[in-house]
Amino acid sequence: MAEEIRTDIQTEQPLEDTVVKVFRNAKVVKGGRRFSFAALVVVGDRNGTVGYGYAKANEVPPSVEKAVKDAKKNLNKVPIVDGTLPHPIVGKCRATQVTMLPASPGTGVIAGSTVRAVLEYAGVRNALTKINGSRSAKNVVKAVMDGLTRLRDKETIESLRGVEVEVEKRW
Repeated sequence: MAEEIRTDIQTEQPLEDTVVKVFRNAKVVKGGRRFSFAALVVVGDRNGTVGYGYAKANEVPPSVEKAVKDAKKNLNKVPIVDGTLPHPIVGKCRATQVTMLPASPGTGVIAGSTVRAVLEYAGVRNALTKINGSRSAKNVVKAVMDGLTRLRDKETIESLRGVEVEVEKRW
């Protein structure tokens, strides 16, 4: 099943990546401090495919490379309608809640840097967002991805229900 999903998400456009945050950890040893680094990275084609990765290493560049490799393994397809989300959704991860609302053309992505990175690399050009609860970068990325993976477009709903669905636009 997992292999089918990966073959489904073969993109024509090259994947772009961005580092959302680099975490530094210090371990105190006999000779002084020993640092290790972790990177949180978002990868996407800006056309409906997005993923995130998290990896650790002793230096920053290797941790970013490992995180990009991890992100490319975990790509998800996101339905986008006219450059925005098909419907309002709330993504959750632990103490973080991210509310994402569709917006009219020209609005842009109204979001913090972490949410903006995920939405822009997914290809969303217009959206309104609000984070409630913890603003930890890891949880925010996971919450946004949770919401995006639960989005459904009109055609999917019609095929699941077996009826025709009317779409109400509020803008």
